[in-house]
Amino acid sequence: MPLKPSAQKVQDALAAAGFANQVVELPDSARTAAEAAAAVGCDVARIVKSLVFRARPSGRAVMVVASGANRVDEKAVRAVVGEAIERADADFVREQTGYAIGGVPPLGHAVRLECVVDEDLLKLDRIWAAAGHPHAVFALGPDELVRMTGGKVAAIAKRG
Repeated sequence: MPLKPSAQKVQDALAAAGFANQVVELPDSARTAAEAAAAVGCDVARIVKSLVFRARPSGRAVMVVASGANRVDEKAVRAVVGEAIERADADFVREQTGYAIGGVPPLGHAVRLECVVDEDLLKLDRIWAAAGHPHAVFALGPDELVRMTGGKVAAIAKRG
């Protein structure tokens, strides 16, 4: 069966960037980290959350890719990007990435996003990321995630 158009867009972006990862569509929703983990049969820590923030005062988009088990420490992200950040609304996310919240992939965005990668993801061998649609994901290694996002690896998990 052909992929949904937004999932095919991610598959095409993967191929164009030289990655062999394959997008799969799931029968159940993978909109949240918990749903994605249940759908693919893994621990929630192996799910890549792609979160888009708006930097202040510049207004630029910043994507944070974090382990599904972690809460993001916004102060730690601020230290990496050099500006305060705030959660972006759904319209801003779609405008900057080309995707709706719940399906934002780590690549193939409408505009180039600065990215910060949760260092905890690098401790895992296989992780899963959204692929443009709430029912689509793809497996990858953490090294691939860093290469495809061009992200800065940092300690951004909120502890305690």
